[in-house]
Amino acid sequence: MSEPINKRIGDYEILNELGAGGMGKVYKVRNVISDRVEAMKILLPDLAGRQELAARFLREIKVLAALDHPNIAALRTALTLDNQLVMIMEYVEGTTLTQRLQQGPIPVADAVNYVGQALDALSYAHKQHVIHRDVKPANMMLTPQGIVKLMDFGIARSGDDSTLTMTGTTLGSLGYMSPEQVKGEPTDARSDLYSVGISLYEMVTGRRPFRESSDYSIMAAQVSQPPTPPIEIKPGLPPALNEIILLSIAKDPAGRFQSADAFKNALRGVAPLPAAAHPDSAATVTSIGALPPTATMLPAQTVTASTISARQPQATPAASQPIMASNVAPPPSASHRGLYMAVGALLVLIALVAVGMYSRNADARHEASHAAPPPPQDSTPPAPAAQTAAPAPDNSTQPAAETPAPPPVTPPVKVKAAHAAPAQAMPDPNAPPPIDLDALEHEIDQLTARAGSVNSGLDGLRAQQARDGYGLRGDIAQRQESMKLNVQKAQDAITHGDGVRAKRYTDLANADIEALEKFLGR
Repeated sequence: MSEPINKRIGDYEILNELGAGGMGKVYKVRNVISDRVEAMKILLPDLAGRQELAARFLREIKVLAALDHPNIAALRTALTLDNQLVMIMEYVEGTTLTQRLQQGPIPVADAVNYVGQALDALSYAHKQHVIHRDVKPANMMLTPQGIVKLMDFGIARSGDDSTLTMTGTTLGSLGYMSPEQVKGEPTDARSDLYSVGISLYEMVTGRRPFRESSDYSIMAAQVSQPPTPPIEIKPGLPPALNEIILLSIAKDPAGRFQSADAFKNALRGVAPLPAAAHPDSAATVTSIGALPPTATMLPAQTVTASTISARQPQATPAASQPIMASNVAPPPSASHRGLYMAVGALLVLIALVAVGMYSRNADARHEASHAAPPPPQDSTPPAPAAQTAAPAPDNSTQPAAETPAPPPVTPPVKVKAAHAAPAQAMPDPNAPPPIDLDALEHEIDQLTARAGSVNSGLDGLRAQQARDGYGLRGDIAQRQESMKLNVQKAQDAITHGDGVRAKRYTDLANADIEALEKFLGR
């Protein structure tokens, strides 16, 4: 379901696309009944039939429905629109910490503050037996008020749910995965804390601890390679923070912090925040948490609008109202009454002149229609003359009988020509070029050969990882299945002569193959 901007789905108007991932898209929408701006998350249409992704989407809905914390983006509701399950979520105005990192490392005080808020969210989620399993700066949204919202519980798992990760597969973002996630082993809250430690490392140094050239190398580094101490990259870091980060990303879960609260308590002793900064952010979080669900979003929109205008001097909105009041409703003074009467008289005079001109032209056309029967001489030659006479009839001089004579013949000719031109353009309405089935069949044959090579490489890698105790990443395993399915559908479509459908699945299969070839380093 590809939604154009400003399309209405149910009671929601789509304003713009906020982001897209491997499983779905997120749109900024407006509820046309309440006028509240929210976020709508939908499953990609090509994946709607895949049971494991549909189940994961439903799981995210149920997990978010059980969570209510000021540092977690809230689920408003879930419903079916256009026969598709959608989530309506709190719209969070701001930027991700990944976007913030594009400007460079984050100051220690700010980084500790942001991570502390993320740990508050995780502490609450863990106590509800929910493991996030994809903690990273891209899933931490920073609002203009300095509040961090933890987002995207798409692969979160309840403590008693063991169905999400299959044996030998991994889920998550590779650069932030814990060693146990990389190996496809069971995970718990300490896996989330490892991801927080990697995120904190990146925030204060500007880079992640493992920057290998291939996905497989990163996986091996997460499992066995000791990280470079962050203080060696940024010598100005507090030594205590350096030790906390290294402790949080220990390879063995038993060597890490055992709870989010313990992690946050350790951070309290690191370069305390300025007296004004930390209490302010804490007070902000408390006030947000105290708001009812409906109020949480509305102030955010008010702030959004005000921040745009506040960047112009704040006095501008206040001053604009008196200015408009003085300009819009000035009482008519007696000194201007004569001027107004003169202007009114002038307008009446112009109207009378226009009416007179119109009546003269009408009379001229009437006389010409009765006095010009000979069409053969007038049909072609007078066309240029009529064109010059029609736009600029000298109504003030009205003399010639030759001026009215050509117009009666040329307008019908011009009208016919005007109707004829679009008729020639109609067969060419931006239609896509016809599909060359022979060329497409050749392309599908090449894709099939590439897919076979990719399958062979992945099967070999899977066997190697099994020997080393690793599991093939879950997203790669799913991409492999998607590739096989799309290649098969492309082959079936070309066999039945359906070029449009064959082209569609060829493009999908090509995208899958390119992603897998990149993963294999080809």
